Amino acid sequence: MSTLLNPYIGFRDNARQAMEFYQSVFGGELRLSTFADLGAGDDPAEAGKIMHGQLESENGLVLMAADTPNSMEHSPGGNVSISLSGDDEPTLRDYWEKLSGDGAVTVPLETAPWGDAFGMCTDRFGVAWLVNITAVPPA
Repeated sequence: MSTLLNPYIGFRDNARQAMEFYQSVFGGELRLSTFADLGAGDDPAEAGKIMHGQLESENGLVLMAADTPNSMEHSPGGNVSISLSGDDEPTLRDYWEKLSGDGAVTVPLETAPWGDAFGMCTDRFGVAWLVNITAVPPA
């Protein structure tokens, strides 16, 4: 059995909207379970919040998320960025356009000193993304 490393993002009251947005970016199957669905949580006001969400795209990307209960501290962003990289330029540029569209570009997607196309943005949910498109050497 292989081991996987998957980003798991904590939100405050908008995990459903964020995961639906990421599904519009990456495609794939989205599964959402609320606190009520899983019989968890002490606060009835949080029953409809997402306790676990998982998006699996057709090309193997997996992204997980949940709403942070009000009783727990929530610190969005901070010291984590999610990196997308590879040589499938059309797919990565499409992801970039969708993620940065309603967000903020911190580094434009342009040719970097190492020869790849690279950019950084923060999406409308405050999640930081890095996109690196590997330069394909001429044949």
